Amino acid sequence: MDTATMESMLNKLKSTVTKVTADVTSAVMGNPVTREFDVGRHIASGGNGLAWKIFHGTKKSTKQEVAVFVFDKKLIDKYQKFEKDQIIDSLKRGVQQLTRLRHPRLLTVQHPLEESRDCLAFCTEPVFASLANVLGNWENLPSSISPDIKDYKLYDVETKYGLLQVSEGLSFLHSSVKMVHGNVTPENIILNKSGAWKIMGFDFCVSSSNPSEQEPKFPCKEWDPNLPSLCLPNPEYLAPEYILSVSCETASDMYSLGAVIYAVFNRGKPVFEVNKQDIYRSFSRQLDQLSRLGSSSLTSIPEEVREHVKLLLNVTPTVRPDADQMTKIPFFDDVGAVTLQYFDTLFQRDNLQKSQFFKGLPKVLPKLPKRVIVQRILPCLTSEFVNPDMVPFVLPNVLLIAEECTKEEYVRLILPELGPVFKQQEPVQILLIFLQKMDLLLTKTPPDEIKNSVLPMVYRALEAPSIQIQELCLNIIPTFANLIDYPSMKNALIPRIKNACLQTSSLAVRVNSLVCLGKILEYLDKWFVLDDILPFLQQIPSKEPAVLMGILGIYKCTFTHKKLGITKEQLAGKVLPHLIPLSIENNLNLNQFSSFIAVIKEMLSRLESEHRTKLEQLHMMQEQQRSLEIGNQMNASEETSVTHAGSQQIDKVFNNIGADLLTGGESENKEDGLQNKQKRVSLTLEEKQKLAKEQEQAQKLKSQQPLKPQVHTPIAPSKQTKDLTDTLMDNITSLTSLSVSTPKLSASSTFTSVPSTGLNMMFSTPIDNSKRNLTNGLNANMGFQTSGFSMPVNPNQNFFSSASTAGVTTMTLGAAPTLSSYSPLSVPPAAVKQAQQRPADMSALNNLFGPQKPKVSMNQLSQQKPNQWLNQFVPPQGSPGVGSAAMGAQVNVMGQAAFGMQGNPFFNPQNFAQPPTTMASSSSASNDLKDLFG
Repeated sequence: MDTATMESMLNKLKSTVTKVTADVTSAVMGNPVTREFDVGRHIASGGNGLAWKIFHGTKKSTKQEVAVFVFDKKLIDKYQKFEKDQIIDSLKRGVQQLTRLRHPRLLTVQHPLEESRDCLAFCTEPVFASLANVLGNWENLPSSISPDIKDYKLYDVETKYGLLQVSEGLSFLHSSVKMVHGNVTPENIILNKSGAWKIMGFDFCVSSSNPSEQEPKFPCKEWDPNLPSLCLPNPEYLAPEYILSVSCETASDMYSLGAVIYAVFNRGKPVFEVNKQDIYRSFSRQLDQLSRLGSSSLTSIPEEVREHVKLLLNVTPTVRPDADQMTKIPFFDDVGAVTLQYFDTLFQRDNLQKSQFFKGLPKVLPKLPKRVIVQRILPCLTSEFVNPDMVPFVLPNVLLIAEECTKEEYVRLILPELGPVFKQQEPVQILLIFLQKMDLLLTKTPPDEIKNSVLPMVYRALEAPSIQIQELCLNIIPTFANLIDYPSMKNALIPRIKNACLQTSSLAVRVNSLVCLGKILEYLDKWFVLDDILPFLQQIPSKEPAVLMGILGIYKCTFTHKKLGITKEQLAGKVLPHLIPLSIENNLNLNQFSSFIAVIKEMLSRLESEHRTKLEQLHMMQEQQRSLEIGNQMNASEETSVTHAGSQQIDKVFNNIGADLLTGGESENKEDGLQNKQKRVSLTLEEKQKLAKEQEQAQKLKSQQPLKPQVHTPIAPSKQTKDLTDTLMDNITSLTSLSVSTPKLSASSTFTSVPSTGLNMMFSTPIDNSKRNLTNGLNANMGFQTSGFSMPVNPNQNFFSSASTAGVTTMTLGAAPTLSSYSPLSVPPAAVKQAQQRPADMSALNNLFGPQKPKVSMNQLSQQKPNQWLNQFVPPQGSPGVGSAAMGAQVNVMGQAAFGMQGNPFFNPQNFAQPPTTMASSSSASNDLKDLFG
């Protein structure tokens, strides 16, 4: 939009506002009415010839709404002075007469006529428009006609009741005041803000000249066509006798009423159009037409009133029904019209009559148009709020009307009237009615009003001393819980429900509290439920079955709801410890107990499933982490270990021999178990301490004189063998005294065949330092033979669980019957000395430290080499007699000189830890060992 266009629009708006302001200012400026009233916009026109402009006004002192009628003297500038005076006098007379008369069917004057140089003005009750404006006569209205008037359509009930009101007004004038109005026209019928039809325009009224006790007589003036039109009544609604016989009576007004009825049902057109220049000829012709008036001419009029209108338009005045008779015709017996009529006479009724009427009103309201209800009925209902005894009867109707109103209408028309009612605590029915319509209130009431007026009423209901109100409130709260803002529910509503449950002495209130909480759980936050609602359940003191089932219901709803749910920690720590004792209460019947058990089982199943899944995932993660850690440790250990070729080859031999002997052909499974055990290194503080201790032991071994073996090659069996008993005993002592769990420790060993009278052995046995008791894994009832090597076995012997003297175990190895086919290994004479000088790397023994494997079968033993079979007799760690004291006794038995161990630093007992003896050997095993070792 360019600047020029915008300026043009602004100038146009400015000129319009200026013009309207100028019109109002010029019309009212200087009039005394403006001292007490603010004059607003121009809304309608009325009175004779629609000469009065009607403005919206407000009383300055009370802000009361009014209508300001203004007659601008500029309208009569074309007349001469005496004619102006005649017009002014006529207008004044009409207003003054209206001011003196007080009746519900007459327009109420709130400020009398005031005259200024430019205008006449007076104030009345708030006005919507004149009937002429509504029927389409927009003379003397603003150039921009309000859509309210332009689109206004009269409903049947409005028309019926409006005509009834006019009839009642005429009845008042004719019977009580003894007056003829003389100008009953649509211009002089005003619709007030509530839609009521009121009579004004008493410019040409005629009062009776006879005393009140005599027959009234109304003098009539002759029609003067030379007078200004404003000084004459509207001839189109004037009875023929005014013109033709210069007479008038009350029946003349009834003719005018018939003409008005005709106009109402014919879009404002009168029965006859009159030529004001030749009034007598027009009325003579009209009289002739009236005498022949038939029903065909009144087709637009409803059939129920058609005959009555024909009577009203009769030429003969005495035939016309009077005003009182018209009020009683069946046409006005409409339900809506009767209802509206009753409201108009409500102030005359006592409380009993009012209560009966208000009870039946909800059946009538749906039959009435919304505009009629809002304009006519609602104000009458809200006016009864000042009477507390009537509020329980009026309030349901007001809330029923509120349901049909828009939110804007509700806030503007109804909510201000309900404000004081929200705070009323007596009678108690008021609170019950509001609770039943709480969804309506929360839907249409603004948030601030909800917080300040509506919710406090709910809180009062929860704290009310009446059990009935508490029950009703608890039953109704779930129906509108979704409309309550979360902070109010969390901080105000829920605490009151909990208090009602804990403090009441009524079982019904306690149960309803639990049911209410269960129904509104879905509107709450998960953690609020877990931290606030569930702990509250454990505080409930009573153990009645209904209460227990309510508690179970809340647990179940929370547990199964997809939005809420209960964590497994809550299930295990709080919920199940609470539910399980409740499930065995003696008050529960079988079905109730079954319900408890079903929920408990479901919770346990969920708990097991979730925790198992968690542990499986955690285990997988730990295994992956440990694999990385073990790989790093093994790499570091390999870098620090001695990597001599000879020791690696011996390590490999003993790894294979030890695995075969101890696992009985299941070495692969054994290695897997050892790897899994190694993966558990450094998980805990104890493991870390163990690792540090092993490093310390390895450091001590490094400080000893290294044993450097030479590379040996097999030689012919015919050569003389070397006695390696000292090396055997050296290894036995080291293995039984040292606790090792690092992967890489090595030891060297050789087997040497000896004559049948003796057997010299050198071997090492891996020791597992884990705290467990092991057996030798041999079947006591099993005998076996190896090729070229045989050994007698005592069937009742258990080599490693026999009792002996504390700390000492003597082992005796008997010679095999035949050794001719056994091909021993021999080493060069210097092998032993060199072996004693090599570093004490024991890493190769670590693979033998795993847990005990299943016993060796005959087939597996038969497949083993003699040296492998022999190593099976070496006891694992924890077997009796392998301590340092036992080792010392063994050395004494065999003789240090014979084994050549004197001066060997490797056998210093201070270099080894003493593992505890956990098992005692039997005497039979001791004897067998003596037989074995001689």
